[in-house]
Amino acid sequence: MTATTAPAPPAGKAPPAGRRPRSRTGASGWTPWLYLLPALAVLGALLVYPVYQLGLISFLEYTQAQVSGGEPTSFQGLGNYTALFTDPQFRQVLLATVVFAAACVAGTLVVGCALAVLLTRIRALPRLALMLAALGAWATPAVTGSTVWVFLFDADFGPVNRLLGLGDFSWTYGRYSAFALVLLEVVWCSFPFVMVTVYAGIRAVPTEVLEAAALDGASQWRIWRSVTAPLLRPILAVVTIQSVIWDFKVFTQIYVMTNGGGIAGQNLVLNVYAYQKAFASSQYSLGAAIGVVMLLLLLAVTLVYLRILRRQGEEL
Repeated sequence: MTATTAPAPPAGKAPPAGRRPRSRTGASGWTPWLYLLPALAVLGALLVYPVYQLGLISFLEYTQAQVSGGEPTSFQGLGNYTALFTDPQFRQVLLATVVFAAACVAGTLVVGCALAVLLTRIRALPRLALMLAALGAWATPAVTGSTVWVFLFDADFGPVNRLLGLGDFSWTYGRYSAFALVLLEVVWCSFPFVMVTVYAGIRAVPTEVLEAAALDGASQWRIWRSVTAPLLRPILAVVTIQSVIWDFKVFTQIYVMTNGGGIAGQNLVLNVYAYQKAFASSQYSLGAAIGVVMLLLLLAVTLVYLRILRRQGEEL
């Protein structure tokens, strides 16, 4: 009898089960990680290690006495966090920070999205002028922008009070008027990012979809709410998360415009409060604990928002 050989599998057919196809390049599963290794090393040096040190200090008694070597460092466990959450001022500052950040995010998204839609409705020259003006506001340093806004709303020399006929009204004296002034400045320097990003997303929406909605009799608001916004949901998620992170950790605008937190600390937010505890009072462990609380709150908000989007079937 002559030996027979098994017929070769047809072209394009998968190999038998249990046999893994060999990679043409011979690359192993570790190759992508080797490419990511430099970036991971930089992130580890600039992010992971400082966060680790922040968390470590928050569990210690670390004041000026420990920094100068006069007293040994001692482990406090959750003592710093207990002191924070039992402090009425911390709870008040935390609530003020959450409300202020939410108002800033809402204002930034509304102004940015409205101007992004406006950019699609105007001609090239006005569009270019609006883009340049917005990018100029975005590129302005926070200290410079805050100083200019304080001058514009100054009680003695500011042109805004003269135009509105408010006399010598001081915007930074009252708690709510000072927060409103800072909110306007934060929205002014933050909306260009939302405007440019959303405008780019609108330009990527197929014109056939918008034309079909218009032919069906949908108004501009209905087209935005039912057609454009759902298609832009991943982009809106990115700008929302970015705005939450930026506005929750506002420091420069509050510190400059309210002179370090307002009268008797009435305009304090968590970032300024942490600065006062860590550097003005030399309670570095309490300042580190506030930083950890802020980090956990931002992570929680981001994860919850991403989970909501994932339930709705959106992928980022």
